[in-house]
Amino acid sequence: MSTLLVLRHAKAVPGGGTPDIERALAERGRRDAAAAGAWLRENGLTPDLVLCSPAVRTRETLELLEVPAEVRYEPQIYDNDADALLTLVRETDDDVRTVLLVGHNPSVHQLVHDLTGAAPDSFPTCALAVIEWEGGWSDAWHGAGTLVTYRTPKDA
Repeated sequence: MSTLLVLRHAKAVPGGGTPDIERALAERGRRDAAAAGAWLRENGLTPDLVLCSPAVRTRETLELLEVPAEVRYEPQIYDNDADALLTLVRETDDDVRTVLLVGHNPSVHQLVHDLTGAAPDSFPTCALAVIEWEGGWSDAWHGAGTLVTYRTPKDA
């Protein structure tokens, strides 16, 4: 069984002349990310590997999650293409059981939809989807997964 945790970064400050990739988290985003990390730990959802966008807001979200896992910063995640995200997931070593992907909308929302066909109508900042499927990472195809849990900061 493979478990994919798909997390949209927490709430960031408005651009205001700052390059998009350098936008930091807002105070609300910092609180939401810490709460998401606590929820992951409470539910035994500790990733073995994190695939994270190199953007400041995704890196800060990851830091506040406080998950002890190997981290790979992948520029393709910042490019915001759902097919590229699926390729990254499919290339994961089958020794890894749980992957956390920290990225951006609309690609993370589309990835959840592609894998499960059951994505929620919206995927707000710091939304988290837990997806499982039988088999390894190379078995991650459209419709292969089941949406086990969907959590937003408003659910906390």
